[in-house]
Amino acid sequence: MNITIRKATPDDAALLQELILELAAYERLLDEAEPDIPLLREHLSEEALTGCEALIAETENGTAVGFAFFYHTYSTFLTNAGLYVEDLYVKSTYRGEGIGAALLNSLAEMAEERGCRRMEWAVLDWNTEAVEFYEEAGAEPLDDRTVMRLDEEAIEEVAATPDDELV
Repeated sequence: MNITIRKATPDDAALLQELILELAAYERLLDEAEPDIPLLREHLSEEALTGCEALIAETENGTAVGFAFFYHTYSTFLTNAGLYVEDLYVKSTYRGEGIGAALLNSLAEMAEERGCRRMEWAVLDWNTEAVEFYEEAGAEPLDDRTVMRLDEEAIEEVAATPDDELV
């Protein structure tokens, strides 16, 4: 299958919203997904402070079959930039066609061109298909880390708490 990987633009916001909702359904997190077209459009603009970028995988006839969202990180230990892959998704009917590999390859090429020394991402534990795909590509799980998250409500609470009362 001939696949083209291209950088997403703000004009792709509605398309990305559809793909994000498909990903959320696949990950059993549809109740948490609220992709907003105007915000996606804004965040994908060159002027955005989010640093968010996306790639879209398309077939020869222009059908979008996958995407990857990513942004830069920084490693204090390496004193160097990295690339964090927020999401990499391929529509279920197109899996096994090399599209995920093409997206991962494009991300790695971009990371290399930008001087990044690491690429990192998180994978849901139950998604063994994805874990195996990434391990076959040479990725190693970081079992010595626990992903932590403050949601919007918790951010507000922490921000409003005086430093000496935080812990």
